[in-house]
Amino acid sequence: MEFSKALQLLLAATGLCVSAPADDGSWPHFLGPNFDATTVTVPLLEAFPEDGLPILWERERGASYACPVIADDHLVYFHRQDGKETIECLDPETGKEKWAHAYAVDYQDRYGFAEGPRSSAVIDGDRVFTAGVTAQLHCLDLKTGEVVWKRDLMEDFSVPQYFFGYGPTPFVWKDRLIVNVGGKKDGKGVCVAAFDKKTGKTLWTYEDEWGASYASPVVTTLHGKPVALVMAGGESRPSHGGLLVLDADDGEMLARYPWRSKKYESVIASTPLPLSGNRVFISECYELGSTALEFDEDFAITQLWSQPEFGLHWMMPIRLGDHLYGFAGRNPPDTQFKSIDAGTGIIAWRDDMMWQVPAPPNPRRPNAPARMMNEGLFRGSLLKAGERIFALGEDGILAEMKLTPKGPEVLQKTRLFTAREAWTLPALYKGRFYVVQNANDGLTGKAKRLICYDLRVKENAVSKDPATTSPR
Repeated sequence: MEFSKALQLLLAATGLCVSAPADDGSWPHFLGPNFDATTVTVPLLEAFPEDGLPILWERERGASYACPVIADDHLVYFHRQDGKETIECLDPETGKEKWAHAYAVDYQDRYGFAEGPRSSAVIDGDRVFTAGVTAQLHCLDLKTGEVVWKRDLMEDFSVPQYFFGYGPTPFVWKDRLIVNVGGKKDGKGVCVAAFDKKTGKTLWTYEDEWGASYASPVVTTLHGKPVALVMAGGESRPSHGGLLVLDADDGEMLARYPWRSKKYESVIASTPLPLSGNRVFISECYELGSTALEFDEDFAITQLWSQPEFGLHWMMPIRLGDHLYGFAGRNPPDTQFKSIDAGTGIIAWRDDMMWQVPAPPNPRRPNAPARMMNEGLFRGSLLKAGERIFALGEDGILAEMKLTPKGPEVLQKTRLFTAREAWTLPALYKGRFYVVQNANDGLTGKAKRLICYDLRVKENAVSKDPATTSPR
């Protein structure tokens, strides 16, 4: 059997995206090379040092919730500085700038959150694609930063501001860029479009009233057909949205499944996860939670189960065997780390993932007695590197875990910083671990940063048992 044919069949059987490139250690998309927060990796540091992870470099940054993306020794970070959205290319080893491209934007977040990009850049070969908070779509040359083409989606398709500005990350598939456009005109408009990745020319459009969510589309195979899975759902009264299944070649609508809270100010931000057996997992956190859908050969949908207690706000759940693992809940403290059976939706376990630690000294009360405080992961993010699983808590704690259907085990943990809104999934490239600090550090006062931690194994390093380091 031809190798590419065999690979496609294998991807279809395992539920992986058909467009996933060979996992060469790059991190070209905010969900990693496989679009599911997993990657192969070089050997990594076994035990977290007691004085914290070694920092290779750090760099102050502007407003953004974007993840850095890295390929071919180019790191691209998308943020807003001095009123301009800036696409910045850095050396991933040193943090030194290679090039930058900036353009002015006029956006103010109505809820007081960051006024920069919500979506991350995407690297594909020698091109970089970005979609900004005001729906400015750019294609740049990876080596030089020169603009290859650009589209103003707000002008071309009447895209509204939505709750938190424009937010979904584009998805590259073959010769095209698939985008949850979210255009609105007289209650309906171009909801999803595919653009020629070389020229920016529109290849196909799909119209729908649902609008744009904050989740990235992904392409997978269902019954041998490449399909785009798009979680749509913008600002509307009454609220509406859910899963769109479109033919990736021509944009034909194959299936449509409503899955959106009735709450007006609800958003969908968790990207669909293909499962084995022509099944797809989707989630929202405001009311309905998660569900698994099965598609027959005519793309008729059977809902296999629904689980309102496994509502993921924005994260991609980690799939290990026949179970899914994720941080469920809308806001702290009403969040828990949970595992569910992917076949039945039954919750296997739940854990508050909190513990007590000594509180830091108060400089205003140097003679105050020592006290304990609670800390936890809350709405964390999970990343699987080889056989190791890391969790980044939303206020700066990094933990390594062992996860089974019987329960979680924290092998080791360390605090990277003390700052809220650490909602961005980290990136991993050649043993270097890239974390974005999205708010100022409450203890050190350090401003928002992009930090590169060195997790590479040093020569002649002494192996340690991580289970004995920084116990829970």
